[in-house]
Amino acid sequence: MLFMFFFIVALAAAAYGIELLIEEPGSLTLEFAGRHIEMSIPVAVAGLLLLIAASIMIWAIIVALVRLPGRVAGGSRERRKAKGLDVISQGLVAVGAGDVARARKAAGLAEKLIPDEPLTQMLIAQAAQLAGDKTSASKAFQKMTLNPETKLLGLRGLHIEAKRREDAEAAHHFASAAHEIAPLPWAGSAVLEHLAASGEWEKAREALEKSVASKAIDLPSAQKLRAVIETAMAIQKEREHPHDALHLARQALKRRPGFTPAAVTAARVLIRHGDQKAALKLIEGVWASAPHPDLAEVYLQALPEETNAQRVSRMERLAKMSPQAPESRHIVAQAALAARDFKKAREALAPLIADGQHPTAHSCLLMAEIEDAEFGPSGPVREWLARGSRAPRDPAWIADGMVSRHWLPLSPVTGRLDAFEWKTPPHSAQHLTEEGRPNIPAAFLAKPEGAPQIEAQAVES
Repeated sequence: MLFMFFFIVALAAAAYGIELLIEEPGSLTLEFAGRHIEMSIPVAVAGLLLLIAASIMIWAIIVALVRLPGRVAGGSRERRKAKGLDVISQGLVAVGAGDVARARKAAGLAEKLIPDEPLTQMLIAQAAQLAGDKTSASKAFQKMTLNPETKLLGLRGLHIEAKRREDAEAAHHFASAAHEIAPLPWAGSAVLEHLAASGEWEKAREALEKSVASKAIDLPSAQKLRAVIETAMAIQKEREHPHDALHLARQALKRRPGFTPAAVTAARVLIRHGDQKAALKLIEGVWASAPHPDLAEVYLQALPEETNAQRVSRMERLAKMSPQAPESRHIVAQAALAARDFKKAREALAPLIADGQHPTAHSCLLMAEIEDAEFGPSGPVREWLARGSRAPRDPAWIADGMVSRHWLPLSPVTGRLDAFEWKTPPHSAQHLTEEGRPNIPAAFLAKPEGAPQIEAQAVES
């Protein structure tokens, strides 16, 4: 609105000035090269304005002609870029669809059209990965690391390629380089798992704290991983530094209440140093919320000189902490069977094998043992063994398709921390030979005397 006002004022002023020039008498005389030119003032002003306008037009034409080659070239570049981006889009769709031929063709065309475009290198790498061309993929990722905008993406690609060829040191190098640039979750996790796989638990704990400080991991997840690392450190220190091991195990229990591996480790250290009462109290406290066969095993180790009858009473006391849990009934039945109290053993298992129930394999095998111990080989023994072969499996420690008799801090398949879960495995499982068993960090396997050995199974996927 204000602009319109000033425009009208300026227009009125110009009109008034032109009117004054027209009404004002006078003339303009110009002598040049022997010629005498005389004209009125309005005509002279109009001629001057026309001359200025012509000069401006000529200058604009000259500038346009000078810039024309650049504009033509710029337009060509824009068209090439637009075509290249369209080719990249088609190539990425082909990668997603698993069309190797189209993906590689698009990657080659994109490299000709827009070789410096970051997306071009990404398409080349993905097309090479899809085709199984590890060399070309690595070259593309390496080229991406030269560009600050795509360096992190290139490092991650190199990290993945190194893991695929099982080059742990190279994978760690690329993950560390990425982690120094930015606190990315994948890089922090990779560094942490590498240190854990090497048994460097103290450094792993420091790496975890750095990830927490940079907010690359949320606090609840960090607490779980802290408990896992501290438990692994406690197991590592059981033999030579028992006081440190006990402190670490208890600290892990505080971070993760009911964490069976930490409770078992703490109880084992207490028993070894003669504090059976504290060990029993610790196990009973954990059993109330998280009953577990590993806890029962250590519970029995606390007082090895007890008679079988005393063990039955002790198992009944522990079972009362969580009376409805199948684990509670199993431990009472096992203790009663060892004491040859067949009646009590049957009573303990009765709710698990009653009509309408689906007893697990362990319950069936216990019943077979009871029948065999009381009556010898018979039809009921064979019946329970047959039922056990078809029964649902009991929970076990499982991680990445592996079933382990005892907990491990990281997966022996992928190296992932806190991978093991206590849950029911698939029905079909295959025992591995020592030659076929995946590598497990020696630092963790160096368990103290009396610690349980690892038994692993491969679960069919």
